Amino acid sequence: MSQWWGQWLELRGIYWLDLCGVAVFAASGALTASRKQMDIVGFCLIATVTGIGGGTIRDLLLGQGAVYWIASPEYVLICIAAGVLLFFTAPFLESRYKALLWADAAGLALFCVTGAEKALDAGAPLPVAVIMGVMTATFGGIIRDVLCAEVPLVLRKEIYATAAAAGALVDVMLALTGAGLIWAQVAGFLTAFGIRAVGIAFGVSLPVYKARAGRDY
Repeated sequence: MSQWWGQWLELRGIYWLDLCGVAVFAASGALTASRKQMDIVGFCLIATVTGIGGGTIRDLLLGQGAVYWIASPEYVLICIAAGVLLFFTAPFLESRYKALLWADAAGLALFCVTGAEKALDAGAPLPVAVIMGVMTATFGGIIRDVLCAEVPLVLRKEIYATAAAAGALVDVMLALTGAGLIWAQVAGFLTAFGIRAVGIAFGVSLPVYKARAGRDY
């Protein structure tokens, strides 16, 4: 009985963590819509594709059948609610771009963990689970930025996908070694968020390619 109860709590923990990730990413999408001066429909649309985009692609690639938000429409409702709320409150945020970066960082850290764990539950090996964690954490933001005509964060020199990969790897490694799901989630989240926070706060970035003069042959 106690084992069943523990498994149920672990599953519910992933569910609530996933809901939090969707809400935070949806808020980042709505903040981007505010910078583009969209109407309330635009807010809801961008919030929704940002909140559920990465998880949708993950489920399709893992062959999970119907994607998760079709069976659980509360995910879409949370995105719409975030869009409506930010439509009326975004003007009160002094620096919407900074708020966008921190909201996106929190969503990145949450989704790299839940994405990796859902891939493990589907029977994916460790490397695939880490990749699915990165995709879950980054593809919603990519769709958001493309629709809003901005260069996706993942393609800029800022530390972004690297943070998601590190968080997913820590979570998967701890989960597979039997450290306990909650500890794995916390460690994975703190790893991803901490690395991304360093990049935001101190401007740390990966080295970029610098063009050089061509050679004459």
